Amino acid sequence: MKLSRFVGREQDVLQGNKKIGVLLTNLGTPAAPTSQALKVYLKQFLSDPRVVEIPRLIWFIILYGVILQVRPKKSAALYQSIWTEQGSPLLVISQQIRDKVAAQLKKDLGDDVVVDIAMRYGEPAIDKQLTRFQEQGVDEVVVLPLYPQFAGPTTASTFDAVVNEIKRWRWTPSLHFVSGYHENDDYIEALANSIREDFEQNGKPQKLVLSYHGMPKLFLDNGDPYYYFCQRTTALVAEKLGFADEDYVMTFQSRFGKAEWLKPYTDETLEQLANDGIKDIAIVSPAFSADCLETLEELVEENREIFMEAGGENYRYIPALNDRDDHCQAIVSIVKKQLGK
Repeated sequence: MKLSRFVGREQDVLQGNKKIGVLLTNLGTPAAPTSQALKVYLKQFLSDPRVVEIPRLIWFIILYGVILQVRPKKSAALYQSIWTEQGSPLLVISQQIRDKVAAQLKKDLGDDVVVDIAMRYGEPAIDKQLTRFQEQGVDEVVVLPLYPQFAGPTTASTFDAVVNEIKRWRWTPSLHFVSGYHENDDYIEALANSIREDFEQNGKPQKLVLSYHGMPKLFLDNGDPYYYFCQRTTALVAEKLGFADEDYVMTFQSRFGKAEWLKPYTDETLEQLANDGIKDIAIVSPAFSADCLETLEELVEENREIFMEAGGENYRYIPALNDRDDHCQAIVSIVKKQLGK
């Protein structure tokens, strides 16, 4: 690119002044809860070879011939059920997280820190936000994907997008990429706090379900460590809360297609728990930094119905960490550690 971060900043360069850019990323969201917007979003998302590891020719026949003809309308209806006046919950909450993190980092590190958000799929796009950093003269970039547990379809895909943009630049800034924080003390503490506060307000349930986003088992077989990172997070939270083994269960949600995914499945587990006489549960999803379709619709609505129809009596969802102060402080601490501050 012809644009240089040095243009208009000659004095900063001569005086050794440095500017830091912090990019918080999440998976993405359609621009609107409509079939057309969902078709655009799903096309980008499902075309990523990190997301679907099927030979391209075979997959594109399925994607364009079947999925993009049927799924956008169904997905649009689901998004309409959670859409707010401000827009997509994921985007709105991500903006709230950004604002709190930016305020604290400026307080701790000074004004030469720029914080923004980007989505791997949809807008605001990663390449555009990085270009904005370049235009603002950023010398050092920290990219923090807001996925605590590393996974190829999320974290690694984000790395692909970051590198694909920066490799086009004439001058390459220092780059810090956070590949995960599944056992970060501050993150675990924030997660435990959210659960503890719910129990204090609503009582301890018979069982806490920790539901993580699912993944085809083939990914695990091929070396993706996501499953083990989920196990580690679960163990640390249980230890922090003083749980016995019978107090909680770890599950995986959001599967689609006919292939085997990581088990146990959330929906089947909820049905089995009710059948086994567990009438009171709380459910939390540690893999999500911000509430979105998979939590607000799938966990709050779909899975509640499954549990209640199977004989359950009390079902409650513990929200994602969202813009909680302890969550935002955890993000700040992770960024500062990357910068050696």
